[in-house]
Amino acid sequence: MSEPKRIFDLLRIQQQLTPGISIYNYKENDQWKGISTKDFIEKVNEISKGLIALGIQPHDKVGLISENRLEWNLMDFAIQQIGAVVVAIYPNISDQDYEFILNDAEINFCFVSSDNLYHRLEILKSKVSTLDSVFTFNPYFHIPNWNEVIELGKSISDEELNQLMNQVQTKDLATLIYTSGTTGNPKGVMLSHENLLADVISSEYSFPVVAYDKALTFLPTCHAYERVFHYVYIKMGLPIFYAQSMETIGEDIRDVKPQIFSAVPRVLEKVYEKIMDKGHSLTGLKRKLFFWAIALGEQYDLDESKFSVWYRFQLKLARKLIFSKWKEALGGEIKGIASGSATLQTRLLKLFLAAGIPIYEGYGLTEAGPCLSVNCLKRGMKIGTVGLPLVGIEIKLAEDGEILAKGKNIMMGYYKNPTATDEVLKDGWLHTGDIGEWVDGRFLKIIDRKKEMFKTSGGKYVVPQQIESKLTESDYILQSLVIGESRKFPSALIIPNFEKLKEELDLSNIKNELMIQDPRVLDILEKVVSKVNQNFGNWEQIKRFQLLPNEFTIETGELTPTLKNKRKVIEKKFEKEIDLMY
Repeated sequence: MSEPKRIFDLLRIQQQLTPGISIYNYKENDQWKGISTKDFIEKVNEISKGLIALGIQPHDKVGLISENRLEWNLMDFAIQQIGAVVVAIYPNISDQDYEFILNDAEINFCFVSSDNLYHRLEILKSKVSTLDSVFTFNPYFHIPNWNEVIELGKSISDEELNQLMNQVQTKDLATLIYTSGTTGNPKGVMLSHENLLADVISSEYSFPVVAYDKALTFLPTCHAYERVFHYVYIKMGLPIFYAQSMETIGEDIRDVKPQIFSAVPRVLEKVYEKIMDKGHSLTGLKRKLFFWAIALGEQYDLDESKFSVWYRFQLKLARKLIFSKWKEALGGEIKGIASGSATLQTRLLKLFLAAGIPIYEGYGLTEAGPCLSVNCLKRGMKIGTVGLPLVGIEIKLAEDGEILAKGKNIMMGYYKNPTATDEVLKDGWLHTGDIGEWVDGRFLKIIDRKKEMFKTSGGKYVVPQQIESKLTESDYILQSLVIGESRKFPSALIIPNFEKLKEELDLSNIKNELMIQDPRVLDILEKVVSKVNQNFGNWEQIKRFQLLPNEFTIETGELTPTLKNKRKVIEKKFEKEIDLMY
């Protein structure tokens, strides 16, 4: 088997090309354990047989709700093998979203990780007409467990399974992924085996790793971004290591020493914040050297020939004395960190690249399977852009600057929603809703979401994402949201970096609610906003801002599972604070 035709073919390709590999690895009782590709395939087959015995038919939709773990990936392949459709759902969404997705996808059977999720779905059964049974991965007393399904499968022959596997075609629907939209009900993105594999093959050309290199995973696998990365890792023969949790990433990176992992900008911002916290705690010469290296990094450009001999000498010294410790904190063997889902601050990107840590910033969306372009050393990089279109993918800009994409990776459409499909798929081109421009005639730069641009009452267009990105470049700001639709001027909700302010102003025992009223804090933020405003035209400048005491989070409802601002939710939640600014 040379090229995969269905997603589950990737397993056999890995077994053939990289024998003896531990396809997935996890920590148990403080020890790393792995499962060989051979054993993984056997386990997948057992589960597939159980699903057949359960009565699941080709094209049936099967729900999968769990955090990252071995069982998730086993179930993903097992469902696909029998021609059924994986409906990958986040484990941290609202009951309202669960109800909508389960009804829309007409799910009969659902597999979840915990008793908490089981009970939530059991309560929803009265509102979901199709939902028959829910099974948990974790064992509980008096709760149906997935091992019962596997046991059922012992009555199914290899011949029956193989017959179903052989019937699965490359253009068949493989998965439904419901987008975590910032407004309205989620839409079910239909991705075929062909869509996903086209993106796997396109992305593979850009990966800086080789067979047997190690990959760490911690982003939700139910999201198309991380899921396709898993498929690429498998195709390339990389053992995949699960981080234990978002809180243990630092420890897990030091343990595993990965060559690659994917992240979202907020994760990289937190890495940077921890580095800066250590820098601020230094004294004397060490402190001076640290901030000298930071200042050098902020001037960095990929074309080092632009710099003087003196700058190159200093950078070499900074890498040896300071930046080498950054690399050690990331395991010491990193070849590439993929960053996607949102724009990474240019300042942070320059610092990481100056430190010799290659950040591959890319762009895509679930409807594109999901990756469309990337900055990578193999094919070309440009700071401030999201790189070149991936191999085999066409990208062009419409007259209004909207990014259009075409290729085998583009979704089949939105499930049971032809109207929404027709709005974004026209003559084979996906209308992404993002505004872009070309830099140097070939590198794609994202300007903003077309739908998130707003017009002030004076008739001027404002691109909020650009302003927010500049605001959060400041060490004093963690998060921000720029508003101003039909208002006199743009304003901003700002969550300060409380830890930095506490240290700098000696406010360690002061609550956040009181800190945002402190005149010294307000003065610092006034100066930051004033400096940021210098980058924009008068109609775009932030005229007023309101400080908030708590971070936007997924749990409190302000962020999507991929850590993007839910603009409408935030605006409604902080309506009073916004009205005060006007």
